[in-house]
This record gives sequence, structure tokens and C-alpha cells, in this order.
Amino acid sequence: MRVLVTGNSGYVGQVLVPLLLDAGHEVRGLDTGFFEGGQFLPAPSIEQRALDIRDIKPEHLEGIDAIVFLAALSNDALGDLDPALTHQINGDATVNCARAAKEAGVKRFVFSSSCSLYGKSGDDILTEDAVMNPQTPYGESKINVERKLMELAGDGFSPTYMRNATAYGVSPSLRIDLVVNNLTGYALTTGEVRLQSDGTPWRPLVHVEDIGRAMVAVLDAPVEVIHNQAFNVGITEENYRIREVAEMVAKAVEGSELGFADGAGPDKRDYRVNFDKIKRELPGFKPQWTVEKGIVQLREAYLAEGLTREDLLSERYLRIKTILRHKAEDRLDGGLRWTTG
Repeated sequence: MRVLVTGNSGYVGQVLVPLLLDAGHEVRGLDTGFFEGGQFLPAPSIEQRALDIRDIKPEHLEGIDAIVFLAALSNDALGDLDPALTHQINGDATVNCARAAKEAGVKRFVFSSSCSLYGKSGDDILTEDAVMNPQTPYGESKINVERKLMELAGDGFSPTYMRNATAYGVSPSLRIDLVVNNLTGYALTTGEVRLQSDGTPWRPLVHVEDIGRAMVAVLDAPVEVIHNQAFNVGITEENYRIREVAEMVAKAVEGSELGFADGAGPDKRDYRVNFDKIKRELPGFKPQWTVEKGIVQLREAYLAEGLTREDLLSERYLRIKTILRHKAEDRLDGGLRWTTG
């Protein structure tokens, strides 16, 4: 297929693109470039258009067979910066792109959703039919998009909703604001496995490469299997309390000790997720990673690239700090649009 990846320069995008190419697809990218220059490793090279997703029109999508839609304000910190803007970019712009895609004759629309839309559920293990209880604007935006895309499904347009567990693992476009990546980085550079919460909440975790593998599997699956379907993306056995993750990090990083950040308390996000559906319906999805293996991968990559404590605190690998710097330098306006070419 000819596949367009929106947000191809992001954390998931730079891992997904090589997997799509290896699967034989022709891949193009579309990205506004918020985080350009913050590479951890060299980026994959593909044809790319610099464009804000709010400006996508049908003519931009001509000749495309499938879209993998990753572009978004990508975490709760960015979502909380301006909730209205989060709904505009993560919500309205995504739906408008889907409408443009349908008009342009794009057949498949793979939407990168999130298990965060489940929000808070305690010890229950949630399937795709569970009640949604989002705790943040980011989670709310994912629900709203799924519902609007369901209305567009049909007439040769097949959306699929990939509810990814919390990602971790090495990417050329590294994020330190993800829990496993963050804990491992702090352990290695400071000797402390620093918990930002009390460690009790449940969280499903999935390696960024396995998110990419799930999206490739959706594109390879018969349309009747994936049409207008939601899939939790992860492995049921990979639900952990955050403290359990911290203990794995402390074990993997010699000499590190468990500690708590000032003011660490309960996290309002607390959910366990069942991943039987994707295992059953998409046999082409074969996840390769566990959190334990991922921590070792991160440790070795951080050591090889000489990651420092200053890197952890800088804006290079922290999305919120990058955006705030662009705004402070008047490169982005209040609506997160570039003020210069």
C-alpha cells in the first residue's frame, strides 16, 4: 500500500516507518516539525511534507491507500497546557483529516488512540467494551475522535482504533516523559529510581516497536477484521503497578535505589487492560518485548549515547519543555502555529 504516516517524526512514527518499509509498503510522512532537532538516534529517511494537521485537505491525500494517524499533542502535560487546544488539535483536526481522507478515496484509517481513555478503574481488567472514564483532556480527546470516526465508517472507508498501552522503549525520537523511559534514565544518571506517584496505580505497558507491529498487522489484515474496530494494543501479562516497574529498574541498574519525588501521591490514572482481542483477531501481531527486556534495552542505549542528568532535565527529550521554549522564543503563537516559515 501507499501509506501516509502523520506525526512520522515523533516517538512512535520513527519506529513505525522502518517496520512499514520492511513490510513492503510505500511510506510518506506528514509532520509539523515541533520536535525537529531533538534526535536521540538518526531518523529514518522518507518523503515528508511539513504541514499542520489542521490544514490537511483532500488534495494532500490523493493516491494514498491508508493513513496511520499518529499526530497529536502527545501526552497529558501537553494536553493540560490548553485543554481547548488539545480538543482542537487531537480532536477536531483528526476528524477533519478523516473526512478529507474519505473524500480523497483513502480506504483505511488507522487511528492511534490510547488506553488512557479508560482512565480510572482500579483492579478490574478492561476489554474494549469497558466503560470509559478519562481523567485528562488527552484521554477525552481520544474518545471523541473514536466516536466521530465511527460515524464516518462505511462506503469504502474503514477506520480502526488502536488503544495503545503506555509506551516505552528506544526510539530515534526519544521521549523521557514516559514512565519506564524516565525511571530508567534517572536510575542510570542519578542513582535514584524516582517515582512521581506513590507507586500504587496499575498501568498496562507496551514497547514502542510492538505498537508499530500492531499497526502493520492492521494494514495486513482483511478489511472485514479491522473495519470500525477498536483494539487494545499490548499484552495482558504486562499490566504492572508503577512501583513494580520501579523495582525492575532498580534491579537492572546496578547501584540505584528506589525514591519518591517531593509531593509524590496517588496518580488519578489507574487501570488494567485485557489484550485478548488483538491476540485473537490479529494473528499477524506478534509482540516481541517485555518491560524487563525493555529496561535493559534503554539502559544500554542510554549508556551508549552518553545520556546525562542534564539531558533528562532539558527540553530535548521532553515534549512540554520543547513547546514552551518555542512559545517563549515567539516561534509558536498561542494556537501552536508557527510564526515563521
